[in-house]
Amino acid sequence: MTAPNSSPASASSPVRVSFEFFPPKTEKMQENLWAAIERLAPLAPSFASVTYGAGGSTRERTHDTVTRIQSETGIPAAAHLTCVAATRDEVNAVAQAYWNAGIRHIVALRGDPPEGASRYQPHPGGYPFAVDLVRGLRQVADFEISVAAYPEMHPEASSPQADLDNLKAKIDAGATRAISQYFFDIDAWRRFRDRVAASGITVPIVPGILPVTNFAQVQKFSAACGTTVPAWLADRFEGLDDDPETRKLVAATTAAELCEALRADGEQDFHFYTLNRADLTFAICHILGVRPPKQTA
Repeated sequence: MTAPNSSPASASSPVRVSFEFFPPKTEKMQENLWAAIERLAPLAPSFASVTYGAGGSTRERTHDTVTRIQSETGIPAAAHLTCVAATRDEVNAVAQAYWNAGIRHIVALRGDPPEGASRYQPHPGGYPFAVDLVRGLRQVADFEISVAAYPEMHPEASSPQADLDNLKAKIDAGATRAISQYFFDIDAWRRFRDRVAASGITVPIVPGILPVTNFAQVQKFSAACGTTVPAWLADRFEGLDDDPETRKLVAATTAAELCEALRADGEQDFHFYTLNRADLTFAICHILGVRPPKQTA
């Protein structure tokens, strides 16, 4: 496959963006995160989500980051919430605390195994899977609920059809949007999009976009989550390990090309996995025409 090409027809389609951040572990990381948020906030994203560490390890930091984003930037904030290492009552209490703090959007996920565990095991008193969590959240409050979708199949799914059936079950349980795992193969996305439509799913499925900052790291992530790394992408980053400036230019161009090709297909919403960095995401948004409002004299 060749790299995706943009199309002049895409220029007429308006674009909406959203951003994902992760809670900082150190004071320096906190500074970097807020510098990124302040840089991206003027782009008026639809929402900004904050991840939740394995086993609930970042519960308080996630809560603090989510509530601060909403209160200080005015961006609608979304909190990730998982099933891991917590009872239903504990998860419900976290969700209720978000609702009481004015957070109306939850990204409901099964979650990764706690550190040291080789595979996911449902908590004996918890929500077993994401579909159960969605159903439970519907009983807590009238949240907007996003769930995960996998264009190339969740690595633990028994088949593509089983994975699609699980996505539909999450939608039927009350999810209002799905956000995709990142991908680089646009043909895989197109096949997935067609299968989603044929299954009767009508809620928005938002493509997840990961700007490649570290190619070796992305290869490792992709092997774990089942994302294909095309040969053309490896070729683009070949020889750039010690050339960060060129790597950034290539990364922004590559992600923008993917977005433009998706836009030409009719996609209007894009969810960026920022890795708490603003530079690449801001540049890609600029190329897509998403820009801060012009200042009047």
